[in-house]
Amino acid sequence: MNTDHGVYNNPLITRYATREMSATFSEAHRIGLFRRLWLKLAEGEKALGLNITDEQIEELKAHLDDIDFELAAERERLVRHDVMAHVYTYGVACPKAAPIIHLGATSCYVTDNADIIIYREALSMVRDKIAAVMARLRDFAKKYKKTPTLGFTHLQPAQLVTVGKRATLWLQDLLLDMENLTHVIDSLVMRGVKGTTGTQASFLELFDGDHKKVKALDEYIVKSFGFSSSIPVSGQTYTRKIDYFILSALSGVAQSAYKFAQDIRLLQSRKEMEEPFNEKQIGSSAMAYKRNPMRSERICSLARYLVSLPQNAADTASVQGFERTLDDSANRRIVMGEAFLAADGILELMMNVTSGLVVYEKVINAHIKEEIPFMATEIILMECVKAGGNRQELHEKIREHSMAAEKNARMTGKPNDLITRLKSDPAFAAVRDFKKLMDPKLFIGRCPEQVTEFLSRHIDPLLKKYSGAVEKYASAGNIKC
Repeated sequence: MNTDHGVYNNPLITRYATREMSATFSEAHRIGLFRRLWLKLAEGEKALGLNITDEQIEELKAHLDDIDFELAAERERLVRHDVMAHVYTYGVACPKAAPIIHLGATSCYVTDNADIIIYREALSMVRDKIAAVMARLRDFAKKYKKTPTLGFTHLQPAQLVTVGKRATLWLQDLLLDMENLTHVIDSLVMRGVKGTTGTQASFLELFDGDHKKVKALDEYIVKSFGFSSSIPVSGQTYTRKIDYFILSALSGVAQSAYKFAQDIRLLQSRKEMEEPFNEKQIGSSAMAYKRNPMRSERICSLARYLVSLPQNAADTASVQGFERTLDDSANRRIVMGEAFLAADGILELMMNVTSGLVVYEKVINAHIKEEIPFMATEIILMECVKAGGNRQELHEKIREHSMAAEKNARMTGKPNDLITRLKSDPAFAAVRDFKKLMDPKLFIGRCPEQVTEFLSRHIDPLLKKYSGAVEKYASAGNIKC
């Protein structure tokens, strides 16, 4: 972390993302992968008959991580080429191997292959953290699967649901994100060894026109880094559509996070639920009584940024003329890393929020009591029809009484008196026990059963598969500020 307060510090690193994710995109990790790619290239070329000695290979192995970044920066200022600066720096550390470092390769051999390795590592980390969030939400949904609460459509009170059932909506979105991320991870391929314009001409020259050896070298590199294949064809780079697919998957996570966090913010404004609030936490610099949902607001803030990034990758993919143009490079250095840092910050916040959600059941019940007379009217209507009443006439009377009760409540601030109005109307004399008909549990349908079925069929098997990640991040979510 840059601690120089006289220059700009990226808040994704200083405030939001974890050191774990930041390290994945660090220059030390990236250049360390460059050197490992150069080592494997030399090993593969040696195995296929090129004049490379065991001594050179051992020298490369001995200097994988002792990177002289100052020398590399000094060299880059001279040659204006970052990869060649690191070829030079590795060669200084490995003088015997210097002549064969980067043999036959173009810069994108190390940059593109290293990027794909980094993205796979980071995507796996994102997926693991989603599993940790889902485990917390699973426990929450199970605990509150029978707790009635107002459902909302159009942000207006609708039929009752349960607190746990609402949590399954958040879980279902994350489940879809997990499936999408897994597809993206499983679909990732390396660039492999393709040469300057993707023709492999330089490697064909090295191996005296032996196509089998060129293909074998490509396969060796791919397998060395745990991939199943390289991209079938490329220009100088792998197609930048892959970046678009990656950012689209991360955007999906951000969309789910935003929906979850906005629901929490709305519920906290109604005082029905609350994100964790520390004992010494200050909600407002002016209003000391405030309990602002700052974590959920921060999730939404970061998510809105991440949701916007796939368009950037789409623009980059679409303008890559012919075999490639360099206008992708500076852009990708910024957007790809920041996308993962934002996703990491979002998931850390979600782990924090979901590990300490507070449910205020008495407030929820009070809100239900305000609205349930309206919801009971359907049952009341059916009771009266079964007793011989006219459905259309009864419906009109209920509509008239409901409008009057709603207007009275809004104009006077008094409680909803719809049931009192219906009791006094002879048309509803068939209803013997109005109070019984207003039990909230009559209006939650199959919510408890839906929660149980969804968790057992879809969530529990997934979390069992990612039990190691759930355990690893069991205590995660200690946000920086």
